[in-house]
Amino acid sequence: MEYKNFQTFTAEQKGGILTIDINFGPVNVQGQEMLADLSSLCLRLERDRSVKVVVFESSNPEYWVCHYDTNLLRDMSMEAVPRNEVQLLDLQAILERLSNVPQATIAKIEGFARGGGHEMALALDMRFAARGKAKFMQMEVGMGILPCGGGASRMARQTGLGKALEIILGARDWDADEAEKFGTINKALNADEIGPYVDALAERISKFPADSIAASKRAVYASIDLPIKEALKEEAYQLFQATSRTPAIKRFTYADENGAQFDHNNQKNWEQMVMDIQDVN
Repeated sequence: MEYKNFQTFTAEQKGGILTIDINFGPVNVQGQEMLADLSSLCLRLERDRSVKVVVFESSNPEYWVCHYDTNLLRDMSMEAVPRNEVQLLDLQAILERLSNVPQATIAKIEGFARGGGHEMALALDMRFAARGKAKFMQMEVGMGILPCGGGASRMARQTGLGKALEIILGARDWDADEAEKFGTINKALNADEIGPYVDALAERISKFPADSIAASKRAVYASIDLPIKEALKEEAYQLFQATSRTPAIKRFTYADENGAQFDHNNQKNWEQMVMDIQDVN
């Protein structure tokens, strides 16, 4: 699969890892150009099993993605839409599609991610931010609207109700350490640590079967919305999806034949064993 001809970012694949380097104008504004690129990217990722991890970073030293293009917001209708006629907004639809790609997606944030930029980060599977460089904000309530790219919906799933409302109604900047406490990112890291950390995580995940990654994503995301019994059924369903498409049974057989279950040293070193067994297909 070729990942070329984007306007707002470049894409480079090395092994199972695709790195998206955002660089569009002075502040990486999230306008129609970026939405079109993201839609095109999703179309390719949905069909590509050679890519297992997608890392989104920015070569702009101050901005990851600044915010949604305010010129597009200025053109919104001033008429209220009846509930039974409302449709997903462009940003909502594209970020939901991005959230559902079968690959593991990681935001490596080393600049401002505000408004729609922060909502784009929330739509990805994992988020890591650099201390002293990353800044986050949902400013919409101060402008008279609300987060409308999935921010209001995904924020509470990440942080809980009270913190989500503090973030949205406070409409202020918060840094990487606060983001970690809020729960909007996985981890805050020093600027010199974030690259090696994300690289190591992406490299590790990229060694695992693509269908196992996709099935795990589907099961985890389903658990957010389903009652526990239905979520457990979804886990079981995705388990059989994985075993039917990956070398899982061969790997468990190999592990058992090599003493993985009862050998004391093997029990202490499962982290490495998981990597060693990737050669069994």
